[in-house]
Amino acid sequence: MKLVQVFDAYCGWSYGFAPTLDELLRRHPDLGVEVVSGGLFIGPRRVPIQEFGNVRAANAKISELTGVSFGSGYARLIADDSFVMDSEAAARGVAVLRQAAPDRIVELAAALQQAFYVDGMSLSDPATYRAVADTAGLDSDAVVGAFTAPGPAAAAKVEFTRAAGLGVDSFPALLAVEGHRTTPLAVGHATADQIDQRLHALTTAS
Repeated sequence: MKLVQVFDAYCGWSYGFAPTLDELLRRHPDLGVEVVSGGLFIGPRRVPIQEFGNVRAANAKISELTGVSFGSGYARLIADDSFVMDSEAAARGVAVLRQAAPDRIVELAAALQQAFYVDGMSLSDPATYRAVADTAGLDSDAVVGAFTAPGPAAAAKVEFTRAAGLGVDSFPALLAVEGHRTTPLAVGHATADQIDQRLHALTTAS
């Protein structure tokens, strides 16, 4: 069995879920996790942040339920109502980081969300990937070069198609995949204890 997390780097609930996933993997280090970008803000949804209503109220709810904090850098960034969250660019970045360190993708995806939601760094900016790569001890020149190359754009589209094929349209979603069977373990929000119970029920049933 492996786990698949379908998330979006620009999704606040995905950001809030990162500590839960980290705790779950501490409990179950034998479980592999595939990270798939879902494509929340693409096409007609790739618009200025002001068009999404009261983002601050939604973030307050995420903080209340998950304990994550939204930083002052992020607050400054979204104060400019013209800022556009581009999930295609974010998915390209995730693909590049996965290519650089495939075994660390859960950690790197979380670091990317920290860069946005705490430091207020745009996930469309190559400098963001340089900073994440430097902090992680990766070759930042190679990461930035790959981000600006044409290949990751195709990889992003493949991930969006995979997410849709898994039946996911709400992020984040954590799925247990075994053979041809896919079982949802969490959608949106869940605690590590709740997921543990679902995992136990799943393994007991099988």
